[in-house]
Order: sequence, then C-alpha cells, then structure tokens
Amino acid sequence: MSRSFATPSSAALSRRGFLAATGALTLATTLAACGGSDGTSGAASAKPVSQADIDKAMKTPTELTFWTWVPNIDKEVALFQAKYPAVKVKVVNAGQGTPQYTKLRTALKAGSGAPDMVQIEYQAIPTFTITESLLDLRPYGASALKSTFVDWTWGQVSGSNGEVWAIPQDTGPLGMLYRKDIFDKHGIEVPTTWDEFAAASRKLHKADPDVYLTNLAANQAAAWHGLLWQAGAQPYAMSGKSDITVSVDDAVSRKLGAYWGNLAKEGVIGVEPDFTDSWYAGLNQGKYATWLTAAWGPVFLSGSAKATAGKWRAAPLPQWDAAKPSSGNWGGSTTAVIRSTKNPIAAAMFAQFLNTDPASAKMFATEQFFFPATKALLTDASFVDQESPFYGGQKVNQLFADISTTVNPSFQWPPFLDQAATDWTETVGKSLADKTDTVRALGTWQSRLTSYAKTQGFTVHTG
Repeated sequence: MSRSFATPSSAALSRRGFLAATGALTLATTLAACGGSDGTSGAASAKPVSQADIDKAMKTPTELTFWTWVPNIDKEVALFQAKYPAVKVKVVNAGQGTPQYTKLRTALKAGSGAPDMVQIEYQAIPTFTITESLLDLRPYGASALKSTFVDWTWGQVSGSNGEVWAIPQDTGPLGMLYRKDIFDKHGIEVPTTWDEFAAASRKLHKADPDVYLTNLAANQAAAWHGLLWQAGAQPYAMSGKSDITVSVDDAVSRKLGAYWGNLAKEGVIGVEPDFTDSWYAGLNQGKYATWLTAAWGPVFLSGSAKATAGKWRAAPLPQWDAAKPSSGNWGGSTTAVIRSTKNPIAAAMFAQFLNTDPASAKMFATEQFFFPATKALLTDASFVDQESPFYGGQKVNQLFADISTTVNPSFQWPPFLDQAATDWTETVGKSLADKTDTVRALGTWQSRLTSYAKTQGFTVHTG
C-alpha cells in the first residue's frame, strides 16, 4: 500500500511484480549494478554535515527532482519552497508503486536519469538498500527525528547499523471495520479474540448462508503479512547483505495457517479476490460483515460503499493474547534520497521537511487523507476527535491512533518481496481458494522461497 487511502491497485501488495518490476537480480549482479556507490561522491559520506554547510546549500540556487505518486503533493512542496526559495523542486509522477520502482531501477542501472528524492513504501526499502541506492540521512540530522515518529515506523526506515534510509510519511496499522447492523441482527458481540471471531464466523454463516463474517482474499499477500506481523511472526530477517533467515513456516505461521485454513475449508469465510467488482458489491450489499483492513481503510470504504453509510463501526483486530494487545501494519510510505544525487544536503533537508514540518505533515492528513506517522498528529485533537458520520459518529482516527501504538517494531521485509508475494499467492493463497491444506501450503511456500533466495546468491537460514 503506497498511500493510506489509495486506489485499489496500490493496495494490493500481491498483485504481480513488486520486485520483479524493480528488477530482481542475483545478489552479485544487483550489487554491481548500483551506480554511484563506490563511495567517491559527497552523497556517500557518513561525515556529519555542519549547520554552516546546510545554510549555504539551502541558499544556493538548486533544482531537485522528486518522484512521487501522491496526488496534489504540490501543496506540501510549496511549503518547502516558501521556506527555501533558492531550492526548486520538480515533481514527477513516474508511476504508482511498482511502475515507479521499475523506472528507478532502470535509471540506477544506467547511471543517469534517477531522481534526487523518491516516494518509497516501507516494504520496498530493503530492495534498494541492498543495492546501496539510498542515501544514509544520518549526516544531515535525521537521527534527531526519531522521537518525532511512532516508534515502529522508525524501525521500518532504519538499517542494522543505525542508518536512516528514509523519512516516514504515512502508515497503515491494522484494525477491523464491521457492520453494526448485521452484528445486532444476529446477536453477535464485537470479537476481541480470534477464538471469538471464529465462533462468530460460524454462527453468522449458519444463520444466513449468504453472509460471511469476513473475506480473506486469496490474492492478498499484503493482508497475510499484516496478520503475520500482528501474531508476532518474524518471517524474514536479514543479516548483512547476503544472509537471510526465512521463517514463513514456523510455529506462529502454522498457527495462522491452521486458523484461517480451517475457516476457509468450513466455508464460513469468503476467500474471493479483493478490489474486484464482486468484492466491492459484497461490501455494499452486506455479503461481508467485517473488513480486516488498515487505517487507510475507513476513508476508502466510505467512498466505495456509500450505500452503507452509518452502518459501519471500527474496532481493533481480535487478539491472540487479549492481555497483550498487538497489531500489524498494511501500507504506508516514506521519502528517501537517492545516493547518486548531486545535491545531497538540499535533498535530505527536503525529505525531512516534507514529513516533519507541522503544516506539511498535517496537510497530508487533511488533503490526501493519509494516516499520520508523527506522534504530534496522532495526539492532535483536531485529527483524533473527528467524528465520522459514515461510522455512526465514531472517532475512528482516535481508534487507529491507539492501535498504532501496539504495532510490533521488529518486523522486517526481504529484499525480494515480489517473489515472496507471488509464491504466497500460488501456495498459501491457492490453498485458501481451493479449501485445501493451508499448513502444508506454508511448507511449500517456505521451500520455494528458500530455493529462490539461494539462486539469488543469499545464504539462507530457516527459523
């Protein structure tokens, strides 16, 4: 998910070509292909930049190029240019998510044509750090911004040696949207545990075979990763540039596989592909009584299921351990600086200003309806106290702000996420769709992913 309230195409992590589009290469080829990474440019220096150098750079006539798919972001950019009139920022929409990454990889390999700054999703960061394509922002004061953001987001943009690869912009902590009218009709209490959720799934479908408590899309690897995240799984763990632990078939994953696989086999949940005409119709017509989604979901749903206004409410995800509330994340993006930029100071200052300046950060929440990454906005009464008519006057922003504090900060992504998503869809996702053995499918996913990583030059360990 590239934007908190994105179009359906950007919401689907599992729609082919996350990293295939960015040019999945062998490890050796990938490292050799990263132009400008020989450490000779000023951009590659880890030496702290002085305030005098920053002041000089920001008063020097400069043109930066920023690749982003965010609509109307010129409004935020204008705030930066008003503060630093010598620096002009050219905004370019090079595609949303995958298409942009394709062009970026091509430009990096060619050694020309890459932007100075780029919009990049959290899960795509390892794809570009492994090729040494992103600028470490520590020398430009980025480390001091850590306390500005929700703790777990900083873990998503940080390297193993403390590098700061990007500045968080928006997030997607997971919660549950539910149809209060359907719950009331069938005497269903809002489930607070996954056991209660399973019982409610069976009760509801038995009472009305045309209605399912939820739909777990068999094409949506992003949602599965979010549920893994909530459950405390650590499916991927990089150590250096060439060692990775792949654990998509461990005890936590099997618990998740058994849970959802059994509900799918029983036929008490839906498993149809999401963001399709049929899926939209299901949300509008009461086929699904809940949607397990991210913080961008409430606004997205209010525009996609207008006929159901007033019938929905929001709640946290059901829990595996009610005494230890936890959530995962689905979506969100950042601003990164490309290492080959000729203007690293101005580019780094732009990335930081765009996402930390109070007016700019708030504009993302009010203009693009992004779900914030900054602690200030998540405690801002003008944001969290908004009452949503679509959700019966509920303060949905406050709910998701609270959920955001429960997201596990240690979740990592692999540098070959496209392959992970493709293999998931063809194994675990297929088992859900076909109502076969999902736990066994996890083993196949693990095997396929391990083999792929080895062919790419990684040393693979299993958890």
